[in-house]
Amino acid sequence: MKINKNEQPKSENKRGRLDIIIDILEFAKKGTSKTAIVSGANLNFQLTEKYLALLLKNGFMDNRQEKYVTTDKGKMFLEKAKEITLQLK
Repeated sequence: MKINKNEQPKSENKRGRLDIIIDILEFAKKGTSKTAIVSGANLNFQLTEKYLALLLKNGFMDNRQEKYVTTDKGKMFLEKAKEITLQLK
């Protein structure tokens, strides 16, 4: 496959599951609404629901009065995940 200098393979343009989780946890550090997560993480509501359920179940986020907040456990995970993704680039 020939790639022009300015072109990246399509697979590099798509975010993986970990990238999406990082985006959500980062975006919700100070607390935010589900709608703001949809917009900020560039997801649809259906995908956002799935990711929020996963993050809530694992204790990485809390849902407080219509706001989603990254927990201390989520912040620790976020820092480790960022380190790993930086090493892989």
